[in-house]
Amino acid sequence: MTQPIQAAVRSLSRSAEEHGDDTKLKRRLGDLQALLADDLAWLEVALAEATGRGERPAPDAARHLVLQGGKRVRPTALLLSAACFGAVPAAARELALVAELVHSATLLHDDVIDDGTERRGAPTARTVWGNAVSVLAGDLLLVEALDRTGRHAPAVLPSLFATLRQLVDGEVVQLRGRRELDATRDTYEKVLRGKTASLFRFATSTGARLGGATEADQERLGLFGELVGMAFQLVDDALDYGGDCTHKTPLSDLRDGKMTLPLVLALERSPDLIQAVRKIHQGDDAPLAEVRERVLQSGACEEVRRLADTKTARALEVLRAMPKSEARVLLEEVVAGLSHRRA
Repeated sequence: MTQPIQAAVRSLSRSAEEHGDDTKLKRRLGDLQALLADDLAWLEVALAEATGRGERPAPDAARHLVLQGGKRVRPTALLLSAACFGAVPAAARELALVAELVHSATLLHDDVIDDGTERRGAPTARTVWGNAVSVLAGDLLLVEALDRTGRHAPAVLPSLFATLRQLVDGEVVQLRGRRELDATRDTYEKVLRGKTASLFRFATSTGARLGGATEADQERLGLFGELVGMAFQLVDDALDYGGDCTHKTPLSDLRDGKMTLPLVLALERSPDLIQAVRKIHQGDDAPLAEVRERVLQSGACEEVRRLADTKTARALEVLRAMPKSEARVLLEEVVAGLSHRRA
C-alpha cells in the first residue's frame, strides 16, 4: 500500500472508530484503494522522477523533503474531485503532481524563513544543505510545476499563477505580522486564505475542471476546497499547542512568533500575555512553557477546533449538493478524518 493511501486510510480509520462502524470502515478502505490506488502509485513514482532533475545539490534537497512522505492531501483531493465526474484523466494526474510540487516548494521556502530544523520527523533540507540550496530546491519544484502545467493543461496556467500570487501574498502578510506582532483576526484570516486555503481551492476546482465538470460545479468544488483548507490549517494551529506533532517541531509556530488563531484568541482574553509573546519574538524562549499553558487554559484551542468543525460541516454541505458518487462519499470521509486528526 502506498504512503498516501496509508494516510487516507488512517483518516478513515479514525472517523470509523468514532462512529463504531467496522463494516463501513472496511468497505471505505476497499473503495478508496480500488478508486485511487493506481493514480497515487503513479504519483509517488512521478514525484521521485520530478524531484530528481536539475543541477545538484538542489534535487537532493528537494527529494529529501518530498520522499519523506506526507499526507498528500492536496493531490488526493484533486484526484477525488476529478473522479466525482468520471474516470480520472491523465491531465488530472499531472495536476495532482503539480499541487504536491507547489506545496513542497512552499515548505522548503518556509523552513528558510522560519529557521526550521525539523520537518516530517527529519532534519529540514536547510539544516543539511543550507538556506541557499533549500530556496533553490523550492524554485526548482516551482519550475517543474509550471512546466508540467504548461505541457499537460495550459488552460489551467492562469489559475495556477493566481494561486501562486495568493501563496506569496499570504506569506508576506504573515511575515509582516510577525515583525509587528499583529495579533488581529483580520491578519490571521488573510494568512489563512492565502497560505493554505488557496492551494486547496486550486486542487479541488482544477480536479473538477479536468474531470469535465460544469463551471457551476467547478466553483462549488473550489469553495469546498477553500473551506477544507481553512479547517485543515485551523486544526494544525491547535495541534501546535496540544497535539502529537510529528510533522514539524512542536511549538514551532509559537517559537517563530506566528500569530495563529489560538494565540490571537488567548491574547484577546488576556492582553497582558503580549509581554511574554514579545519576549519570545525577541529570541527569548524562557516564556514558551508559560505561553503554551495559558493558551491551553484559555480554551482557545477548543474554540479553534470548533471553528474547524464548522468549516468542515459547511464544506460537506457544499459537497453534498452535488450528485452522490463513490468519489464524493470518499471525499466526505477523508475530509471528516482530517478534521478530527490529533497529529
